[in-house]
Amino acid sequence: MNIYNRKIYREERLFKGKTSTDIESISLEGKKVLIRTFGCQMNEKDSERMIAKLGMIPAQSEEEADVIIVNTCAVREKPEHKVYSEVGKYIKLKKIKKDLKVGITGCVAQLKGSELLKKTEADFVVGTHAINRIDQIVKRVIAGEIVVDTSLTTNLNDRFESPIPETFYDGSRVKAFVTIQEGCNQFCTFCIVPITRGREVTRPSHDIIREVIELASKGVKEVILIGQNVNGYGWNTPGEISFPQLLREINKIDGILRIRFTTSNPKYMTDELIDTMAECEKVCEQLHLPVQSGSNKILKKMGRRHTIEQYLEIVEKLKAKIPSIALTTDIIVGFPGETDEDFEQTVKLIKEVKFDDIFSFKFSPRPGTLAAKMENQIPEEVKAERLKYLQSIQDEITLSKMIEYIGKVEEILVEGPAQRNPEKDSTGRTRTGKPVNFEGKVKPGEIVYVKIQEAFRNSLRGEIVN
Repeated sequence: MNIYNRKIYREERLFKGKTSTDIESISLEGKKVLIRTFGCQMNEKDSERMIAKLGMIPAQSEEEADVIIVNTCAVREKPEHKVYSEVGKYIKLKKIKKDLKVGITGCVAQLKGSELLKKTEADFVVGTHAINRIDQIVKRVIAGEIVVDTSLTTNLNDRFESPIPETFYDGSRVKAFVTIQEGCNQFCTFCIVPITRGREVTRPSHDIIREVIELASKGVKEVILIGQNVNGYGWNTPGEISFPQLLREINKIDGILRIRFTTSNPKYMTDELIDTMAECEKVCEQLHLPVQSGSNKILKKMGRRHTIEQYLEIVEKLKAKIPSIALTTDIIVGFPGETDEDFEQTVKLIKEVKFDDIFSFKFSPRPGTLAAKMENQIPEEVKAERLKYLQSIQDEITLSKMIEYIGKVEEILVEGPAQRNPEKDSTGRTRTGKPVNFEGKVKPGEIVYVKIQEAFRNSLRGEIVN
């Protein structure tokens, strides 16, 4: 499949209503922008990049914004549909606030292009490769143009430039995403990422290290390295260091206390990487490793590069080297041709591995993917029933894993006031990524030790100990 086939991958540059206004004479200083972000960590990072590139003030509400951007996700049908209701809400606001500009960015923008102008009446549509031009695009829109830019680029600076917004990193932020790789060459039959994000591109390691050092200087204590196949970093890039080597370099950086990474591919889960995770004291004992199904037959139809036997071997090695590791995974139920027996194999897998948690979804056919055209599509009611059952099994496993923390003293990196009782309580996470609430006002970025007293499905509670 050629992802640059224009029928699949929209590549457009459209400027309507061009004006004689000098775009460079337009200033964005003092104007306010509101960005609504949907989807993965990559989208969160892209929203951060846009804030920095625009240099505008982050708005606290839609009413005070001069520009509203909806940064979208297309990985499933439901979040794609969410775009239209979300944008529609802001289009209505334009009737009251005449100068308000509304734009759509992200994967739905890349997928649909100028179609979105007809469906939403947005002022601009910006694809995943054009984010680095967002400041110029917004200036054009303020000047009266309507802009669509889903053009592709192989320029590494365009893909990875990550100016750090001063409004974000003012000393109060503890964690930061750092993009190290983007795009995907795997072409799993269900996945739209190669269409919306393009082919796999590796960011130069020296640029990654520079950004992490800068983040540390601004008070960031934890970095989360992100990419569609993050642990495949450098795999097909001659002269670049490997992912395990990159982890070791970041582990040396002063000020950084914790390192996490997502999303990993079983294909790249090497013995060297497992050893590196065990040996680097800043790399957290947490791993998200998508398996997608417990049936080898379904994995083959999905175009996955691993078998269940290989996956279980990786899990065994991880638990042997890192006994306290918290494992999470992705599961798709109701993939075309999935029988009751195939589904039972998935249930058997989650019971055997005992994941700390799973991110499970009904199969959602995406345009341009091979799975969307496969025979034996599963009825919605069957998918819903399977998903409900799977999640009920996992809820029991997750709660039992959380209960195991009771009585233990955990190292907590404080993130800020707790959501439920911010006046009295603080919140942070264990090295395994578990949210922990405790009494006391503690400065974000501090390390405290908390004895766990209560366990819930999604969080823990305890008290600080000396």
